[in-house]
This record gives sequence, structure tokens and C-alpha cells, in this order.
Amino acid sequence: MSTPLLAAQDLRIIDAQVHIWGADSPQRPWPRGGTPRPHREQPWSADELIAQMDAAGVTAAVIVPPGWEGDRNDLALDAVRRYPGRFAVMGRIDPRAQDPFDAFARWREQPGLLGVRFTFHSERGRELLDHPVMARVWAAAETHAIPLMLRALPPMLPAIGELAQRHPALRIALDHLAIPLGSRDAAAFAHLPALLDLARWPNIALKATCLPAYTDEPFPHPGLAAPLRAVRAAFGARRMFWGSDLSRLPGTYRQCVEYGVHHAGCSTAEEVRELMGDALARWLGWPAAPDAAAAPSLASRSAGA
Repeated sequence: MSTPLLAAQDLRIIDAQVHIWGADSPQRPWPRGGTPRPHREQPWSADELIAQMDAAGVTAAVIVPPGWEGDRNDLALDAVRRYPGRFAVMGRIDPRAQDPFDAFARWREQPGLLGVRFTFHSERGRELLDHPVMARVWAAAETHAIPLMLRALPPMLPAIGELAQRHPALRIALDHLAIPLGSRDAAAFAHLPALLDLARWPNIALKATCLPAYTDEPFPHPGLAAPLRAVRAAFGARRMFWGSDLSRLPGTYRQCVEYGVHHAGCSTAEEVRELMGDALARWLGWPAAPDAAAAPSLASRSAGA
């Protein structure tokens, strides 16, 4: 649907999930076994990402280092340094090798490092989820106000709700509406009742990321409208974050932006602003985002879309 109340020239767009990575090499070897496959064979650099963001009019983005590189944050933190105001990082940590209370006490002292992301959909990730050390992770993140992004699958949702109940100050954002990789259309939202049930916990938010990957319908993906309306009604505008997961995105980045602005079921300009960046910046406590380098206005994008 259109949003005639939107002040397009004032819209700040923050992408909730992008990746960059380097080559698997002797200098930076990837872990072997149990990790997801890379989105493409060649590396995806910060320079390439910035070029894509500028072309699509995206102001800033949250880098989540991909699981296939292992638990390393070096390239993401370098991107923060090289492009001030354009990136933040939800970093990775292996709590079996590093005590989370010690790590999280100094976590946000590192420029751009706002929180932590765990991926529990891969074999390696599921092993970590079941590890006893995760109890210390949850407690440490709550103690030190470290927000988390979790890639969880539908069978894990009841446990996520229990986690939110046990740690009410722990901020949890679930990637991709917890849709299983490879699911499409109705099958992608078979878990919607369990997902909506999590709305009772105010410390849970949802990332509406890479939605074009979960439908066979062409842009503007009309079948996504009903589940997104249900999610927004349950969670509210301040707990729902747009993002692209650009390196595996079907279609174009510009279409993904336009989908969020005009076709994601927002009924007011304020809802659009929340979805497209304001809610995410507030949830993560990202002070740099409002002052990020200027990007092309939505008006200029719409003219060429």
C-alpha cells in the first residue's frame, strides 16, 4: 500500500542485516564443518556494500559477520573505521573459548560494536545452543545491556519465550521472522501463531529481513502483506525492523527498499520511519545512526525505481 503521509526526503533508512566477508585462506581460514554455505563464492567487501547502499539510498546498515567465517569481527570493525557513521556491528563470540561476562563488560568500548549475534540454524549453531555455557551468555548480556540477534528456527520459539521471561532486561531480536531457510509463501509462515505468541514479551523484537527470499511471488510480493500486518499488530511498530540480507537477496536492493517503504503494510508515515530504521536504532542504542553520512533521498530513488 502507498504511504501518502510519508515525508520522503526526511526518511532515514537503516538496514538491519548485511554481511561482508573475506576469502578462505591460510591467513584467515574458515572453520571446517557444521557452518552455513557462503551466499556466493567470491568475497563481499565493505566497498562493494557501500556502493550498493548509496545506489539504493540506504543511510546505514548493521553488519552481522557470517557464520562461515567463524567467530571473527575484524572485517566488520574495519568497515566501521573506514566508513564512519555508516555501519554498526552485531559481533560474534564463542563463549566456550571466551568468558561472556569478561567479554561483554568491554564489548561496547569497541567502536561500532553494539551487540552480539548467534546463529542456531546450522549444525554448529545448534550444538552451541544446547551447550551449558549459554546460561552465562544470557546472564552476561542482560547484566551488561548487550542486545542480541538470534537466528532461530520455529521449534526453538518456545525456548526463546522462556528465555525472555527469565531475563526480562535482555533485548532479543529474531532474524528473518524465524522463517526456515528454503520455505516459501504459506509454508514460510506456518509457524506464525507461535511467532505471534512471543509478542507478550516486550524484550523480543523481530527482523523482517530478506523477505523476498521467502516468496515465489514477484515484486511487490502481495502475499506477504497479511502475515506482516499480523506481526505489526502483535509486536507494534517499535519492535519490527526492515532489512535486506543483501548478499542473498532476490531481486534488487532498490526493490527491497521500496517494498519496505510502500508495500509492507505500514499505515502511517511514522510506522514507515520506525520500520525502516528508527526502531532499530533505538533498540540497539545506536547514537551514530541519526548522524550517518547523507544518502540519496527516497525521492530520487522513487524517480528511477
